[in-house]
Amino acid sequence: MARVYFSMGSNMGNCVENLKKALSLMKEGGIDIQKISPVYITAPIGYENQDDFYNIAVKAETTLMPFKLLKLCKSIETELFRIKLIENGPRTIDIDILTYDTWKIGSEALTIPHPRITERAFVLYPLYDVAEDAMKKAIEPLLEKVSGQRIEKLEGEVLN
Repeated sequence: MARVYFSMGSNMGNCVENLKKALSLMKEGGIDIQKISPVYITAPIGYENQDDFYNIAVKAETTLMPFKLLKLCKSIETELFRIKLIENGPRTIDIDILTYDTWKIGSEALTIPHPRITERAFVLYPLYDVAEDAMKKAIEPLLEKVSGQRIEKLEGEVLN
């Protein structure tokens, strides 16, 4: 089994339900979800003329190899009606593979670790919540670098 961390976000429709449905489909697809962060509400990055995002991080294990895992994530996005009209634009669901064990992959279709983990509060804060101690120590100094990005924990909303 490979240890995998995901970042997930939604800003169209019922965002919490979109996240719940995506998690359910991940489980059906062979992903053993071990820990889910609280939901964070964050400002959009890049294309700013859109609603705030609801973001979570997920710690999981899977027997799926990285490119099969990517295919599953893309099929879930399609099933939940993600349509990419604008780069960094609104979406019903976005599922990013952040890490896959200690693997490093650099292809046009998939880069692991995800290349922008260290730049985004909407990834780092939820990831910190589900990370193991060694990873938390690596994330802590990065949180200061993204402290200017608007992020708010949605109190009481836990998807476990």
